[in-house]
Amino acid sequence: MTDIFASPSATDILNLKEIEKLPASAKVVMSGMRPTGKLHLGHYMGVLKNWIALQEQYPCFFSIADWHALTTKYDDTTSLRDNILEMGLDWLAAGIDPQKATMFVQSSIPEIAELHLLLSMITPAKWVQTDPTLKDMVAMLHEDLSYGLLGYPVLQTVDILSVRAGLVPVGKDQLAHLEISRDIARRFNHVYQTALFAEPRPLLTETPMLLGLDGRKMGKSYNNAIFLSDSADETWAKVKTAITDPARIKRTDPGNPEHCEVVYKYYQVFASENAQNLAAEECRTASRGCMDCKKLLGEMINEQMAPIRERRALYASDKSQVEQLLKTGSEKARAECQETLRQVKALMKLF
Repeated sequence: MTDIFASPSATDILNLKEIEKLPASAKVVMSGMRPTGKLHLGHYMGVLKNWIALQEQYPCFFSIADWHALTTKYDDTTSLRDNILEMGLDWLAAGIDPQKATMFVQSSIPEIAELHLLLSMITPAKWVQTDPTLKDMVAMLHEDLSYGLLGYPVLQTVDILSVRAGLVPVGKDQLAHLEISRDIARRFNHVYQTALFAEPRPLLTETPMLLGLDGRKMGKSYNNAIFLSDSADETWAKVKTAITDPARIKRTDPGNPEHCEVVYKYYQVFASENAQNLAAEECRTASRGCMDCKKLLGEMINEQMAPIRERRALYASDKSQVEQLLKTGSEKARAECQETLRQVKALMKLF
């Protein structure tokens, strides 16, 4: 077998035009998030905007992966149920449409657990022990590897295969993580002489990388994120703290936009090309101060977030509606998983 952890070849990576050539059965999209806290602008720009575009074109399954959350947060589940609901709320606010995409809670589908067990039987231990996803998580945790975390790559594979998805939207940094899923699907098909599972293909997406307001990775633990649930005033208060060109000390000092790792990078995401060019020119000539630049940035972010805040307030006023939408979506996803499990058990000659 070839090196299963090598980066996919160019023929494995799909763009939107290439998808049209695939059979309908291979055009199912699957992705998910672990409910570990509030979603921020990085999640919205890097993931949710892409999901919103995909739901207009393909059958999509989006999982709130609470079992995955337990692999690293098993000792603190006090906020898990609230985080699940808040994630559903953030998805709906961002524009995920439950009439177009299937939103579901992973733990609501016991068939996923059974499929995880069955596929773990055919997966060599070496594959999971050397998987990049697992290595990254173990390095981050600095603690003993649990049995549940060891099975993370197989569970991630089952998330995809349980709804027989063929497309997984990923960024370039995640390409290698999908390789084990492809190999497990290929191995199952070979062992049981079937074509049940399409080998999941990475749908490469170019997503803007938003750093936190302090220049580090954006995250709740760093207290450097703008959340989808933040008000306009909270957003502006946070934008005011964003770092700019560290060499620009005085208001009259000319700046360098390329050294403005946060504010100007945000401009490149939220501003028009003309606004970006004007900001760069006025920074270099010191005709615009950093606080002035931040003020305009705050206004642009708040303008784009206004529809999200409006939808979020509407759903938050009746969270039972969110619960019902997740329940309905979970029932729909479960029906797909039940059919997959039925076929898997038949192929494995199980009762």
